[in-house]
Amino acid sequence: MKENKSVSISIGGGFSGALTIAFIVLKLCHVIDWSWVWVLSPLWISASIVVLVLLIILIVFFISSRKR
Repeated sequence: MKENKSVSISIGGGFSGALTIAFIVLKLCHVIDWSWVWVLSPLWISASIVVLVLLIILIVFFISSRKR
């Protein structure tokens, strides 16, 4: 019996990816006149949040390991 295997490809990454794609399309169609920094802002804002959360986790881990 053959087994069906499906492959799914995720482009973007949820809401921030969809928002980035929408902003890029609007920029390329000349609907918005934003700089590219703001067009790509959903990517760098979400990346900044991830880095901030990882930094907080690292600080908490470092403080808890020093108390032992």
